[in-house]
Amino acid sequence: MNRILIILMALSAAFCSKNPTSDSETAAVTEKPAYAIVIHGGAGTILPENITGEQEAAYREALNTALTIGEDILNAGGSSRDAVEQTIIYLEDSPLFNAGKGAVFTSDGQNELDASIMDGATRNAGAVGGLHHVRNPIRAARAVLEHSRHVLLTGAGAETFAIEQGLDTVAADYFYTESRWEALERARAKEDQKSGALLHVDYKYGTVGCVALDKDGNITAGTSTGGMTNKRYGRFGDVPVIGAGTYADNATCGVSCTGHGEYFIRYAVGHDMTALMAYKGMSLEAAGQHIIHEKLKEAGGAGGLIAIDKNGNITMPFNTPGMYRGYARPGEREVGLFGEMAE
Repeated sequence: MNRILIILMALSAAFCSKNPTSDSETAAVTEKPAYAIVIHGGAGTILPENITGEQEAAYREALNTALTIGEDILNAGGSSRDAVEQTIIYLEDSPLFNAGKGAVFTSDGQNELDASIMDGATRNAGAVGGLHHVRNPIRAARAVLEHSRHVLLTGAGAETFAIEQGLDTVAADYFYTESRWEALERARAKEDQKSGALLHVDYKYGTVGCVALDKDGNITAGTSTGGMTNKRYGRFGDVPVIGAGTYADNATCGVSCTGHGEYFIRYAVGHDMTALMAYKGMSLEAAGQHIIHEKLKEAGGAGGLIAIDKNGNITMPFNTPGMYRGYARPGEREVGLFGEMAE
């Protein structure tokens, strides 16, 4: 009997010591940290064989730089709102990510930019969609949050508002990058000429996002994107839709999503995270796992999310081969691209 008990205990210990699965990364805490920050730069078929060593190094450096920008603000006692905005501005200014400077092209060869931000203390939010000339859409989203009685502004009206707020605007060719133009040409070449159906050519959902918890216990979540390559008809994904791509509530968590936007809208993923925690008592990790690996996956939705709860726990589930991501807390930092975190 004792021998059987010893064997069972050994098997249990071995099971519990296994690393979390690569697409279910969670950073739990035993004591609430002074601050926490988590970022993403898109999810999809991100595999080592599809990226050069130089490109991988560039992405890791960009993720680490973004984390440093946000962490420095939080460590100095700054607000989660400032940390999220400044972190996303850096990601928008990088041509590596599908947001701001690195935005993809629509079917008519334009760049259309969307962004949103939400304050977990007040549950106030600001969002913009269909921008063509605002250099940093996340700044426009914050301006809507702070200086408008509305939540979502789009198109020419959103750009007029941004100009009235003194935000930087640029000529349309500022957003041009050769790699994104080539992606559009590939999409056009593979488009179903008979039906005109849009095809997913580059299986990578390039959104950027950030969630932060500051020393005052306030959570802010923000997301920014250039949308979908070869999109038409003024399409919006989940990013500017509060409760879909972005959500924050100090009582539960903050969330930023990346993936096939239509599914994140239909399943109200951002709000669903907080609802599962508030109404069913689920943990941050359990809620994220359920949404990404069960609800979305069963429906055919691809992507992932990042989230921080009120206690500083972090989760980053994704159901795609990879997701650009990283997090930092006092004395702790990780970044990852593929199925496992970097050491």
